[in-house]
Amino acid sequence: MPRPNHVFTVIPSLPDKLAPLREIARNLWWSWNLDAVDLFRRLDRDLWESAGHNPILILGTINQDRLEEVAADDGFLAHMNRVYQSLTQYLGAQDTWFKRTYADTHPNHLVAYFSAEFGISECLPIYSGGLGVLAGDHLKSASDLDLPLVGVSLLYQEGYFRQYLNADGWQQESYPLNDFANMPMELQRGADGRPSLVVVDYPGRQVSAQIWKVLVGRVSLYLLDTNLAVNRPEDRMITSRLYGGDLDMRIRQEIMLGIGGIRALKLLGISPSICHMNEGHSAFLALERIRSAMHEHGLKFDEARQATQAGNIFTTHTNVPAGIDLFPPSMMDYYFGAYYEQLGLGRDEFLQLGQNRDNPNDGNFSMAVLALRLAAHANGVSELHGQVAREMWQSLWPQLPPDEVPITSITNGVHICSWISNDMTGLFARYLGPRWLERPYDHSVWSQIDRIPDEELWRTHERRRERLVAVARTRLRRQLERRGATAVEIAQADEILNPEVCTITFSRRFATYKRATLLFSDPDRLARILNDPKRPVQIIFAGKAHPHDNPGKEFIRQIVRLSRREDLYHRVVFLEDYDINLARYLVQGSDVWLNTPRHRMEASGTSGMKAAANGGINVSTLDGWWCEGFSPDTGWAIGRGEVYTDDQYGDKVEAEALYSILEQEVIPLFYKRNGQNLPHGWIAKMKSAMRTVAPIFNTHRMVQEYAERFYLPSERRYNSLIEDDYAHAKELNQWFVNLQQHWQELHIDSVEGDDREGITVGSTIHLKAHIRTGALTPADIQVQAYYGAVDPEGQIKRQGTVALDAASQETDGSWLYEGDIYCVQSGLQGYTLRIQPAHHLLGSSPLPGMIVWS
Repeated sequence: MPRPNHVFTVIPSLPDKLAPLREIARNLWWSWNLDAVDLFRRLDRDLWESAGHNPILILGTINQDRLEEVAADDGFLAHMNRVYQSLTQYLGAQDTWFKRTYADTHPNHLVAYFSAEFGISECLPIYSGGLGVLAGDHLKSASDLDLPLVGVSLLYQEGYFRQYLNADGWQQESYPLNDFANMPMELQRGADGRPSLVVVDYPGRQVSAQIWKVLVGRVSLYLLDTNLAVNRPEDRMITSRLYGGDLDMRIRQEIMLGIGGIRALKLLGISPSICHMNEGHSAFLALERIRSAMHEHGLKFDEARQATQAGNIFTTHTNVPAGIDLFPPSMMDYYFGAYYEQLGLGRDEFLQLGQNRDNPNDGNFSMAVLALRLAAHANGVSELHGQVAREMWQSLWPQLPPDEVPITSITNGVHICSWISNDMTGLFARYLGPRWLERPYDHSVWSQIDRIPDEELWRTHERRRERLVAVARTRLRRQLERRGATAVEIAQADEILNPEVCTITFSRRFATYKRATLLFSDPDRLARILNDPKRPVQIIFAGKAHPHDNPGKEFIRQIVRLSRREDLYHRVVFLEDYDINLARYLVQGSDVWLNTPRHRMEASGTSGMKAAANGGINVSTLDGWWCEGFSPDTGWAIGRGEVYTDDQYGDKVEAEALYSILEQEVIPLFYKRNGQNLPHGWIAKMKSAMRTVAPIFNTHRMVQEYAERFYLPSERRYNSLIEDDYAHAKELNQWFVNLQQHWQELHIDSVEGDDREGITVGSTIHLKAHIRTGALTPADIQVQAYYGAVDPEGQIKRQGTVALDAASQETDGSWLYEGDIYCVQSGLQGYTLRIQPAHHLLGSSPLPGMIVWS
């Protein structure tokens, strides 16, 4: 095929009256504005579907006559102008959460949110699943709240794979090319009109990336693209596929994301005070921030680290060490040998930044360890996950009890307006008033859900179930046609499922710990449940297994094969190619949202939150977010949240629990109808789930938590450390060097307390401790009493800590410390003392290895 001498971009020839369409299409704000979606659907409904809900592609391919037709349609023009006015008002609004609350105190605040994937809309396919969709919802809520934030990621030419199944039900992958010229984004150019190129050093060469900008409401997302003629063929592939290739490709991608991402922002004149790493894929950004500060301000490594670490946030989504990116030292030497020198570090010093000696993968460089060591704040994504993460990473802080490991939690959420159906939105607006449209995240609004008549809520939900069944039939027909099925089989696709039957959905990534086949533990029993003539049930499955995850693919094949049983065929269906668009239909139309991970294996999960906001009811094991969201009024819990030493036994126990819940509680409640055929008990549960889940498990609450707990405090400390040419960072580092030199001189000579037998609740115990500080002073340390109940193994379960004050210096040079602890609980109690570093510029996280216990 001939190659062009020159390339150029052709833009749609829009009539002047339709000029606002281009601006609306370029901002993904339309993706969570239902009126805007209806506007593009109104242009050409069939083209909207075939174009993958991509308004840029629609405007570039629609018949010119149709454009002239709508330009003369007063109704269409009025609709367009209404949407354009909404966008303009949204972008120019001054009465936003951040402006009302923090604009005066944080005028220069800016967060850079790094993620390997972003799931914003199906027309921008650079996401694989939950991590990316969460990142997309994070940007949307940041935009709604007007939090100053930019996103950074890679622009994948082939995105994540498209899924299809062969005749045997085995997952196959295809990788269609993304057409960047027809996607809602814009190439960034310099003053000379040429593309802005960021350059990153790789062994023996430099790799260039151009930068694309995606508008997400008030937020900008910057995407790096290495598919350029100036790069070697293998380097053009760096941004080819999301999570594609081998370990070598993974490290090259993560270098471009972390190091290239920081350099891209700098090239564009963007200087974030805070960098938020969404998972460890982007952790190399912490090293680049250090290197940049060293180069620009003449700092030593430790001085630059003190400053930049204050502005780094790390969110982990992983529950098991196997899910962490690990690179062998030889690979780090190859890609970072020259970088060691730029940081002024020896090889061992550099590698130790990412090594965990207590990890079975001893010696490998861990991206999660790097992120934990170079971030001021770290968090898991649910309360349970925070606990799991603290236990998982306690070895990095071996002197701390697990509950004090500096990894907290901020539970995930969903962007409500992106997932609520048009039907449900109209219902809420009618009965909850326009305030719901303005503030769809407030408790006060959702608390009024009982204003909606049961009949209207149920009929609205039934319409969404009907729509889901129609979509499922259409997609199944296409699947069968693609697979070369017989005409009889294809015709039967129109008969699968029933829009009036209780519909259970299981849709998520097909990792084995999620146990997609748990429901099929006893196929005959399941068939009896599904085919009960008075209370029938149907199940929709959807989800992808990673291309290299053969056990996950086997789960899909098992489900597809079982769905072909004569007694299951019309009741069970697997829908291919799970994406944001299909997810939307599923969460909006399902009655029951099924989730079956093994306990402590699901970090959070968010799909059940989306279903609950639409009136779906969760049936889930007590894992991830459901530990916080579950109550008997909102859904059902499978099992008691136990961890079984024998997985097969645990699966058997929880499969039995699942069958029993369905047979004895879920299905009877769904079909318990009054004279008007309304399931009032079920509707009450729907309303309770909506009232409870939606105002808490949303990304507005989540992003506000990140801002108030992490972003804004970190910004204050970061700005303090860098002011006056990093004077405070240098001061803090000098103090830290002195602390390290003399830390071993600290010694607790004695601890005395006036505790006695028979002490009562409410009493105090006065403690005295003699501390030798050596060359350090009381200003360098904090002495704490650590106290609480003593367990049968003789360990203190922390009830509290209290600081002891330096009262006087003894003649032998030691210091007398004194303080009181309070007895607030009866039973066997104990206390001990510890010493930790103290400095007014020090962050809240304890310093690894620097604790002295008595």
